[in-house]
Amino acid sequence: MFDVQEELKKLPQKPGVYIMHDAQDAIIYVGKAVSLRNRVRQYFRPSHNEGLKKEQMVRQIERFEYIITDSELEALILECNLIKEHRPKYNTMLRDDKTYPYIRVTLGEDFPRVLFSRQMKKDKSRYFGPYTSGGAVKDTIELIQKIYCLRTCSRSLPKDIGKERPCLNYHIHQCMAPCQGKVSKEEYREQISRVLEFLNGNYQPVTRELEEKMQAASEEMNFEKAIECRELLKAVKQIAQKQKITSSDGEDKDIIAMDSDGEDAVVQVFFVRDGRLIGRDHFHVNIGSEDTRQQVLATFLKQFYAGTPFIPRELMLQEEIEEAKVIAEWLSQKRGQKVYIRVPKKGTKEKLVELAAQNAAIVLSQDKEKIKREEGRTIGALKEVGKLLGLEGLKRVEAYDISNISGFETVGSMVVYEKGKPKRSDYRKFKLRTVTGPDDYGSMHEVLTRRFSHGMKEQEELKKRKIDNGYGSFTRFPDLIMMDGGKGQVNIALKVLEELKLNIPVCGMVKDDNHRTRGLYYHNQEIAIDRHSEGFKLITRIQDEAHRFAIEYHRSLRGKEQVHSVLDDIPGIGATRRKALMKAFLSLDAIRGADVEALSEVPSMNGQAAKAVYEFFHRADIEQE
Repeated sequence: MFDVQEELKKLPQKPGVYIMHDAQDAIIYVGKAVSLRNRVRQYFRPSHNEGLKKEQMVRQIERFEYIITDSELEALILECNLIKEHRPKYNTMLRDDKTYPYIRVTLGEDFPRVLFSRQMKKDKSRYFGPYTSGGAVKDTIELIQKIYCLRTCSRSLPKDIGKERPCLNYHIHQCMAPCQGKVSKEEYREQISRVLEFLNGNYQPVTRELEEKMQAASEEMNFEKAIECRELLKAVKQIAQKQKITSSDGEDKDIIAMDSDGEDAVVQVFFVRDGRLIGRDHFHVNIGSEDTRQQVLATFLKQFYAGTPFIPRELMLQEEIEEAKVIAEWLSQKRGQKVYIRVPKKGTKEKLVELAAQNAAIVLSQDKEKIKREEGRTIGALKEVGKLLGLEGLKRVEAYDISNISGFETVGSMVVYEKGKPKRSDYRKFKLRTVTGPDDYGSMHEVLTRRFSHGMKEQEELKKRKIDNGYGSFTRFPDLIMMDGGKGQVNIALKVLEELKLNIPVCGMVKDDNHRTRGLYYHNQEIAIDRHSEGFKLITRIQDEAHRFAIEYHRSLRGKEQVHSVLDDIPGIGATRRKALMKAFLSLDAIRGADVEALSEVPSMNGQAAKAVYEFFHRADIEQE
């Protein structure tokens, strides 16, 4: 048994990382400390106030452990790694887990290539970036291929020169074919030098060259070539326009600022590479009301730069942070060169930080509006439905539908909506076992019985294992069951719940003669709904989703040729004759009632096959005779 008070006495007066566990032994918080004894003890002092979020966390702590380190820097590195691996519930967390693309020039090869890369490795290649847009990187690489005619293949050159025919790029004049020895290593390297110049932002040589080629082609009346040069020139100018100069020092720096409303925060980052603003990005951070701006910025730096391979020389922040010194030391270690964390007070740099803060505020405001609209479509719509039915606290809704074709391979679907949104991980499919033929009521009875019986069984298992908050696929029961249909389907559901001694509200989603949602059937009466309300739109979405999911499952079975009919068991009846019989008679009952003569008239059937079908369905009668 873990005794918290006894373990607190054993804490060392050394730097390290502490790890908090809950009753299920899940890691709920990771922190670092200059002194483990002082920091961890603070959480358990009644007079100590670290805010509501930390209070909730402390109430859930079942045990803690710690790892001693030699320095605060080592503790910081370990903290970053553990947070990234375990993503604890009560740590302030980045919601986004983004990776950024690079342009990689493989200078370690005799005939280098220009490639798209998501990683920056320690090799002989030259990397440009990171960039914020993968699409823009691919467009730039494609443009470079067209202008400089570099190879894209993965052949080992010069070892493989002449072994295979040149690729299509050579024939369309977009590769110099070093694989055929058509260009020397020195000539190819000259092109690579021009590419490096282009990627460093010097666009004048290539624009001048393209303008000259366009003019020459036009004078020679080679208008196709002139148009090609004009389009390439246009593409180069577009890329050049995006590369806005922000400083003349040619340094790599990230400009970081944030805005928050006490519940959510957005951090905006401007990426400056070689003195040019190459892009920007924003990040959402989960925070508590007690988290200060300094704490949010420090948390962001630790989590963001723990996951990105590129560390700039300078980070410019909107305000000072307590851990600036140790974070700068950590980043310097990662970069292999000194990294500076600065808070500019005047001039262009301060204006850039201010601009980043303004952008963060705009993103936060726009996202709040978006969330508000989304809540109207989801949580608000579910509240409307609950109000119509006189039910409070609706969170989880399950809807059911049946799909078959003339009784063949009947399937059932269960879709789940939580807080007005589909929870696809909880969707379930049912292949009917006990019902044959087009019997929707019987099919629904089987589906619901299987679903809730399975759920009750899982609940019993969890009780035996003394697990309170874990659950399997069927364990969580809905606050409301919605049936695709009216009185008949609702009564079937109520009958199943009565048999299983369960008390769950059930309503039917009623459709009109044009198969459009009309209202809800609840407590033996139909309730009309405003067709323009969000509640009505949600009901329509749920009904359509249940129907789509059932149809999709049925179609997948048919598409994989897994649909098995009793006709498949008749000797001499293959897929062609089975389809022909179903087309002619539409149902198994009609086939069963047909005589040999009627069966013989079906296309692709002959007397012998007709007799086999007739005898299959009337074997018992024939044996009695």
